[in-house]
Amino acid sequence: MAAEGVIRAGLVQLCSTAEIEANLARARARILECAREGASWALLPENAPFLGRDREKLPHAEAIGGPITQAYQAMAREAGVWLSVGSIPEVGPDPQHTRNTQLLIDPAGEVVAVYRKIHLFDADTEDASYRESGSITAGDALVSVDVVVGEAALHVGLSICYDLRFPELYRALVARGAQALTVPSAFTVPTGRAHWLALLQARAIENQCFVLAPDQTGEHCPGRASFGHTVAYDPWGRQLGVLPEGEGVLMVNLDLGELARVRRAMPCQQHRKFFYT
Repeated sequence: MAAEGVIRAGLVQLCSTAEIEANLARARARILECAREGASWALLPENAPFLGRDREKLPHAEAIGGPITQAYQAMAREAGVWLSVGSIPEVGPDPQHTRNTQLLIDPAGEVVAVYRKIHLFDADTEDASYRESGSITAGDALVSVDVVVGEAALHVGLSICYDLRFPELYRALVARGAQALTVPSAFTVPTGRAHWLALLQARAIENQCFVLAPDQTGEHCPGRASFGHTVAYDPWGRQLGVLPEGEGVLMVNLDLGELARVRRAMPCQQHRKFFYT
C-alpha cells in the first residue's frame, strides 16, 4: 500500500446517556454526517452506546456480535466508512464485571479489531471518586490494525481514555508499526481541564503519530460529566482541529506523506537507546 495519500476522518463528539436506543440514533446521524463530509473513517468516543454509572452497564453487556455491535455494523455499511466504536459494554468473565471494549468495523460491516481497555480509572478527582475496577475487568493485549482506503494504508494502535496516561503502551504500539493512535474517551472535566490536550499532544510528538481523540461532552447523569474537546494532532504535534463543547463532528485530513516526512527528517525511533520491560 502507498505511503502517500490522505485519509479523511470524522471524529464524533457525543453526550451519551443511559438511553441506548437514543444514543445509537444520534451516533448514526453523526456517522452519516461524516460520510456526507467525505470521511472514509468515523470515530466515536468511549461508552458511545451507554454512559451511566459503571455498574448500570451490567444488564446491557453483550458478546461481540450482539445487538449493539450489529447496530454499529449496519451504520458502517450504510455510511460506507470505517467505524471506530470507542467502546461498548462487553460481557466480562463473571456476572459482576463487564469489559470496556473498542471495536473497529470496516465499510463492509465486519469487525476487524477488538481492543479491551487495559488501564482502569480508579481515582479521586475534584468532582467524584471513580472505581472502574469495581465493575470492569481490564484487558491484557495490545491491538493494532490497518485502516485501508484505496491505495492508502494507515497502521492504527488502539487505546481508550485512561490508557493515555501510560506512554509505554504507545511506545509498544509504535514498535508494532503504529502510525496513528486512537484515544476515544469520556475524560472527566477536572482531569480534562488539567491534562487532556497536553497528554494527547505529547503522545503525538513523542511517537510521531497521528492522534485521534473523540471525547464525550456534557452531563450524562447526575454526578457524571465529560470534558469534550474532541481533538486530533498530526505527527509533528500540530493540532488539526478541536471541538470544545456540544455534540458534533470534527473533520480532519490525515496526510500520510507528512507522516513519512516527519519520521524521515527526525528518525526518533531509530535513535532510541533505552528500553523498558
